Amino acid sequence: MNNLLKLIYSSILVVICMVLPSSCSKSFLDEEYVTARNTSDFETAVGLDGVATGMYQSLRYHFNYEWAYATTNYGTDEFEVGGDRTEQMWNSYDANLNSITGDAGSVWDNMYGNINSANILIQNVPLFYGDGANKNTRLGEGYFMRAFDYFKLVKQFGGVPLKLIPSTVAEFEFTRATDQEVYTQIISDFIQAYEYLPETAAQTGRITKNAAAHFLAKAYLYRASELYSGWNTATKQSDLENAIKYADIVINSGRNALATDFRSLWEFTTVDGPNEKLPEVILAAQFSNNTATQGRYGNQLHLHYPSLYSNLAGMQRDLAGDREFQRLKATDFALGVYDRVNDSRFWKSFKTRYLCNKPAGAPVWTAAYAPSTALVGKAKFAGGEESILYIINNPGDTRYTAANLNLRAPFMFVRYFNGENENLLGVHGNYTVSRSVALSKFMDGSRNAVASQFGQRDGILARVAETYLIAAEAYGRLGQYAQALPYLNKVRDRAAYKAGEDRSSYADGGVAYKTNAVTSTAFVSYSDKNTYYESNNMANTVASSLTTMHLNSVADIFNSSNEFYTKLGATSDASKFLAFILNERSRELMGELMRWEDLSRTKTLFVRAKAFNSEAAPVESKHYLRPIPQTFLDIIKSGGQALTADQKTAMQNPGY
Repeated sequence: MNNLLKLIYSSILVVICMVLPSSCSKSFLDEEYVTARNTSDFETAVGLDGVATGMYQSLRYHFNYEWAYATTNYGTDEFEVGGDRTEQMWNSYDANLNSITGDAGSVWDNMYGNINSANILIQNVPLFYGDGANKNTRLGEGYFMRAFDYFKLVKQFGGVPLKLIPSTVAEFEFTRATDQEVYTQIISDFIQAYEYLPETAAQTGRITKNAAAHFLAKAYLYRASELYSGWNTATKQSDLENAIKYADIVINSGRNALATDFRSLWEFTTVDGPNEKLPEVILAAQFSNNTATQGRYGNQLHLHYPSLYSNLAGMQRDLAGDREFQRLKATDFALGVYDRVNDSRFWKSFKTRYLCNKPAGAPVWTAAYAPSTALVGKAKFAGGEESILYIINNPGDTRYTAANLNLRAPFMFVRYFNGENENLLGVHGNYTVSRSVALSKFMDGSRNAVASQFGQRDGILARVAETYLIAAEAYGRLGQYAQALPYLNKVRDRAAYKAGEDRSSYADGGVAYKTNAVTSTAFVSYSDKNTYYESNNMANTVASSLTTMHLNSVADIFNSSNEFYTKLGATSDASKFLAFILNERSRELMGELMRWEDLSRTKTLFVRAKAFNSEAAPVESKHYLRPIPQTFLDIIKSGGQALTADQKTAMQNPGY
């Protein structure tokens, strides 16, 4: 479907995923699809159960294809364009973004398609469900999904048409609500969802009361942000207080808690394995190894971050290295925002080391650089030995030059060469758009072929670490900085290396590929150690408990020399705190499909993109919102007539 109209119309004949009796597992998404249905099924409990289950397919959409990262990670301080420029307009904000209908239109259409299903539940469950045990749950799911999808729409497009009843015929007349009106509806729906949803889910993956509370806290926080300063003054304080209230409900519920080790979130071992059952995860899009129900795309987020490795001598593509779509390159800010000595999150989020998996093609030592004459003409490394090494050093490091890298056996990629000063926008070292340290959080070794794009691991949509950061930000915005510290420290203390922890062991997306039967070589390029020692020139094992991540007082925030305050023009306590919380969100949530929306709602997109993204050129008067899809504007009507050019311009966001 390519517009709101067709999706609303076709949802009358929605494919219902029938729910059969099952155990408490996420198999509710793997039941047989039944397509021979009609609208009368929406007037039965079984049919409404099917509508509810079908809505969960929409959660997978957020991890499916190019739109997942293009609309959330590009054009920010964290990521810029890698070696593949397919979606570069989302990063550069060039003229191609003005007429984008593909990804923006896809977001629009999919959200409205699911909203219509939610409207069916909200309208029909009270009328036709009877007194079944799941009545309140189904109603809560309807309210949650409608709020969740409108929340996505308002973050991307601003005020949008509010459609609150199901469509039974094609409709052509739509007007945009204001963003204020949309937020009012979102918050009302999340409150209703919270009231109706159960505390614990009957099946893994279904929405709970805590999911509603988390997103309710987030919606209140967003509404209190700078993008809405033209109208949110009267509600700002109560919104921030409510953000804290609902965040605390989640935090204190006893049902969702931080994982002990940040690594365990990303150490994917197998489908439905331990990392997908952690209580830190509040809501996740459910993927599985049932290829019959994976949908058109599967989880493809793993494709977009890896750097190019398979064309280097001694290497070939394998499950562990993933397919290198190389869409996203981490910026210097993304590497520099971490305290890489004490903060384990960097080393547990990025891949820095590969092992040789094609020894017959390994490079050989030349006479100029061989450690000894006996090694001239011999392979630099054997299968299973280190073949690629990324060094994430700081400016001023004197150890590396373009020449002396040849003295090392592996291919070496170094962030800063000897004599190079910090340059957060320019070229330095020998990193390139195709070869830079890559985010490894989403790597997926469970795929059924080396070339497969269809990932099978779940996609996290909400976790309790963000809940803590929501509460911390709300307290900071209220000027109650001391009250924010316990929430920040809960996250930061978890992030810090612990006494005795081996810093040379880190998660590069888990180890599912080690046991995957389709692994075709004895030398899979997993990296079970990192470059910590070489990058930081420190011992691999932590000698004692590190406390430098802990914030002992508010002064630790405001007096920090490592938060880019000068570059961001942050001088007041309020502006420094906002800069700090956005930096902390980067450290904790790097790449997790939130960044553009965070920078847009705080109106920091312009200054941060300019400071840290070499290509991004957003316009302040324009790029806090996306263009309304042209396909929608071309088909809707006013008074029975197609919109005129002036009417389309009036309905479009400014500048597009």
